[in-house]
Amino acid sequence: MQAASRNIVSDYRPHVVRTTAHIWAPPAVVFKLAADVEDWPSLLPHYRGVQVLRSRGSRRLVRMLASRDGFPVRWTSIQELNPAGGRIFYRHVAGITRGMDVLWLLTPTAEGVQVSITHRFQPAWPLVPSVLVDWVINRLFVDAIATKTLRCIRQLAESQESHPGDGITPVERSSSHTPQR
Repeated sequence: MQAASRNIVSDYRPHVVRTTAHIWAPPAVVFKLAADVEDWPSLLPHYRGVQVLRSRGSRRLVRMLASRDGFPVRWTSIQELNPAGGRIFYRHVAGITRGMDVLWLLTPTAEGVQVSITHRFQPAWPLVPSVLVDWVINRLFVDAIATKTLRCIRQLAESQESHPGDGITPVERSSSHTPQR
C-alpha cells in the first residue's frame, strides 16, 4: 500500500477547482478546524476577518475577508455543516463570486483524513469570456486561497495531534517552528 502524499494537489477543469491534501490527524479535529471559520483570522494568516451574520442549527450566514498575497477579497456565504457525513458546503451569496458552490469533503483513511475542497463557479457574465473567469477567479484567487487554507489547517491539525495537552496553542507552536512541506 502506498503512503499518502505530503503534497497539496490542485486539479483544474472548466469552472471547477479541486484542492486536495492528506492530513495525519483524526477527522473530527480536521472537521472542527475547517468548520469553525470564525476562528480562522486568529489561525490562518491570510484571513483578515470572518463574521457570523446569522446562525440556525447547522446553517450559518458568514462574511469572509481574506487576502491573496496582499490583495483583499471578500464574500458572503451560507455554510451548511454535516459532521456525520464529513461535509461542509458553502454557497456564495454576495461578492464577486456570488453563485459559487464549495464543498469540503473529509474522507477518513487509515492514516488520518483525505480532504478535498471543490469550488464550482460559472458566472453568467456576458462581457467576460469563460476562460478568463477560470484563469483569474479560479486559478489566481480561489486556488491560491484554498491551498493556503488547506496547508494551514493541515499544519494546525497535525500539530494538535502531535502535541496534545502540552499547553501550547497551535498558533504559538507554528510560529516557533514551521516545518517545510
